[in-house]
Amino acid sequence: MKNLVIVESPAKAKTIEGFLGKEFTVKSSFGHVRGLPNKKLSVDVENNYKPVYEILEGKDSLVKELKKLSKQAEMVWLASDEDREGEAIAWHLFEALKLDKAKTKRIVFHEITKSAIQNAVENPRPINKELVDAQQARRILDRLVGYELSPVLWKKVKPNLSAGRVQSVSVRIIVERERQIENFNPTSAFRVLAYFNVDGMEVRAELSKRFDTIEETRTFIAGCENASFSVADLQKKPGKRTPAAPFTTSTLQQEASRKLGFGVTRTMRVAQDLYEQGHITYMRTDSVNLSDLALNAAKDEIAKLYGAEYAKTRKYSSKSKGAQEAHEAIRPTYMDKKEVKGDAAQQRLYDLIWKRTIASQMEDAKLERTTVNVSVSSSDIGFVAQGEVIVFEGFLKAYLEGTDDETEDTKGMLPNMTVGQALDADKVEGIERFSQPPARYTEASLVKKLEELGIGRPSTYAPTINTIINRNYVVKEGKEGVEREYGYILLDKEGIKEEVKTEITGAEKVKLFPTAIGKVVTDFLVENFTEILDYNFTAQVEKEFDEIADGEKEWTSMIDAFYKPFHKTTVHTAENAKKATGERLLGVDPASGRNVYSRLGRFGPMVQIGEAENEEKPKFASIPAGTRMEEVTLEEALELFKLPREIGEFEGEKLTIGIGKYGPYVRHGKSYVSIGELDPMTITKEESITLIEVKREELKKMMINEFKDGDDVVQVKNGRYGPYIAVGKTNYRIPKGTEPESLTLADCKEIIAKAPAKPKRGAARKKK
Repeated sequence: MKNLVIVESPAKAKTIEGFLGKEFTVKSSFGHVRGLPNKKLSVDVENNYKPVYEILEGKDSLVKELKKLSKQAEMVWLASDEDREGEAIAWHLFEALKLDKAKTKRIVFHEITKSAIQNAVENPRPINKELVDAQQARRILDRLVGYELSPVLWKKVKPNLSAGRVQSVSVRIIVERERQIENFNPTSAFRVLAYFNVDGMEVRAELSKRFDTIEETRTFIAGCENASFSVADLQKKPGKRTPAAPFTTSTLQQEASRKLGFGVTRTMRVAQDLYEQGHITYMRTDSVNLSDLALNAAKDEIAKLYGAEYAKTRKYSSKSKGAQEAHEAIRPTYMDKKEVKGDAAQQRLYDLIWKRTIASQMEDAKLERTTVNVSVSSSDIGFVAQGEVIVFEGFLKAYLEGTDDETEDTKGMLPNMTVGQALDADKVEGIERFSQPPARYTEASLVKKLEELGIGRPSTYAPTINTIINRNYVVKEGKEGVEREYGYILLDKEGIKEEVKTEITGAEKVKLFPTAIGKVVTDFLVENFTEILDYNFTAQVEKEFDEIADGEKEWTSMIDAFYKPFHKTTVHTAENAKKATGERLLGVDPASGRNVYSRLGRFGPMVQIGEAENEEKPKFASIPAGTRMEEVTLEEALELFKLPREIGEFEGEKLTIGIGKYGPYVRHGKSYVSIGELDPMTITKEESITLIEVKREELKKMMINEFKDGDDVVQVKNGRYGPYIAVGKTNYRIPKGTEPESLTLADCKEIIAKAPAKPKRGAARKKK
């Protein structure tokens, strides 16, 4: 073999192999091959923070194969991505495969096109150790923070919790927004609108003042009943709109959320597919720059599609804090390729990227903005109507950026009017409007906030959000609104009518809500680890990673300056901090006269009657999923103490309704069945039996085979992640390519014997 090229993913390998020809063999490393094992700290704190790397689980045979191929090759080309993570992958491959420096070259490219790949091969470079050190510093610092903080949380809050440098700050942002919403007291004012008929067109105008009370509104509208209206002033001003810059990772995630409804992780997965297939440039970037080649290609395409007068070459510069790595913005690799083949998600995301890139190189949209001031004979306050007309579409012919403002008013066209013109009002209405609390974060708006604060980098946004959701600090869900009354006054041809109307308020599309655990953990960390949770400190750490990447700072000294004071704080907190439960007094139990609390317990949110110090032991009841610990009332808490309740028998066994760690259930003998959305206080015997029978049918479908082996029962089952073998509470993977239906007891025992030993419970907590 003459040349071995190692890339990160098999899809990329397939695309690149077609460009390089027969003298090049392209293989994939499937991401990292080496890392810090999770079962131990794997950082030698006493020896200058030396990381203890191991081949990742499941990668041994791959490393063996790559090692063999690299020995056969005359030259090995490490072609992982052009960022810190990619540089670290290249370095780990160099170390793990024991490559010879003389016959190893590092190549990088930010698009998978024939010219970019050939250019990379013609211009190899050494592995950039500064970039590798920056990645190592981030990885090691995050490992130290996680391993030091998590045991403190187990001791002081709840077992099996975790903390992280960026994840904990992200949760804090969401918790603080939730507290702002909880403490928000809405105020109301009356908005007055008039609707005029001008040459058959309805013109809506708003009073230039809002009234605080319904009495003021009533008085003004009553004055309009016999008033005359006329155009007092009319202004027409030229205006323009300028296109948004090409996409960065952050802006792509935000716009895909607004326009396509994609979550951050989905956006990155689809973008990765498009990149690996050669359709777009590298998707992890905070640069808005476009290459000269791309600028010229965009100009040609715009002239071809819309006309030369629509093209305007623009160069953008990044405004984000600490923008790193000299990438281009995310753009199509071929500007003349308006569509791509692929699934619907790939086509829609590509379309968004193509339109945004093309629009960024187009002329401003030219507008004519019209403001009409309407006088009222009965008052010195007037109405204002606004409209705008597009004189030249410019970039709007291709694309308009979305907005996070869900209540934005759009301004339409206004008919021709003249100063002094009398206007006929069809109706005047006064509507009570309420001030709105700050909006909860979506995944995309959280990314925007993190970027504004300088926290995290393009490669970290999606994993961070995934982590805080998977660890149940945050839930992604919608919220039903509640009914609210508002005042309404209408003046029309029939006279004045006044009524109280109702509207639904507070309804939320899918947003990020902090859980009770997320709030309690955040409060504990803010109180005891002020620096770690400080936004400026977290951003400063990111800046230091950038300095390491630029060769301006040595990574171990940066880690040392952080770790020593942090370790002291950790030890002090573990020994002295109070246990955090988020306890809230709900009131007094009328039956016993004892206090009732809501708080976080070992198995999650719960309510409690009495205190541990009392002679009579406290009573506990779990708070069901879907009920917020901080919102539960005394009445709801007392209802929960009526559980568990017996509702009859079935097949000679009692049916008991209760609430456990995973929500409300019906217990029948030794089996537990979730009751889902049914109310545990009202569920009937018949409904419970139906749930049990449905569960039995599901279990039958799961079971492939069952063998008796002495006192043990060996089961072959279908699971969520494929077939497996179960013995008691221990599960064993069935090797790929094995037909589960054909397994005998002897086959099962052989698979069990060859299975890797599982770590003992708690082993992961021990440090070396």
